[in-house]
Amino acid sequence: MVEIQIQYEGDLHCSATHGPSGTVLATDAPVDNQGRGESFSPTDLLATSLGTCMSTIMGITAKRKEIALEGLKVTVKKHMSTDTPRRIGRLEVDLEVPLAADHPERALLEAAALACPVHHSLHPDIVLEIRWHWIG
Repeated sequence: MVEIQIQYEGDLHCSATHGPSGTVLATDAPVDNQGRGESFSPTDLLATSLGTCMSTIMGITAKRKEIALEGLKVTVKKHMSTDTPRRIGRLEVDLEVPLAADHPERALLEAAALACPVHHSLHPDIVLEIRWHWIG
């Protein structure tokens, strides 16, 4: 269990403190929803969580297999739905993997990314487009 303390600071800004480390993260409402877009929005954090979770689980797998994965880049594009209720409608994920396309552990690394807890926690109505770019 991890505790995160969140404080609403007014004007659509929040600060969240990660209990174990004390790291503070700021959020703001997006410009298209009455905010100033001065920081990550809550839905931006969900998109960020997906990309970093996929990267982390791939990293755990790569470490166990002694595969150098440094340089992995993930880009997540978040698209909000146009209908109501307001929600994330689609996430596009592009992974640039610094390994050759014919790497013997390619399938294992891809499966690891897709097994990340955030991926499994997303609502099935969110359209996921995951694209792999093996560039080594």
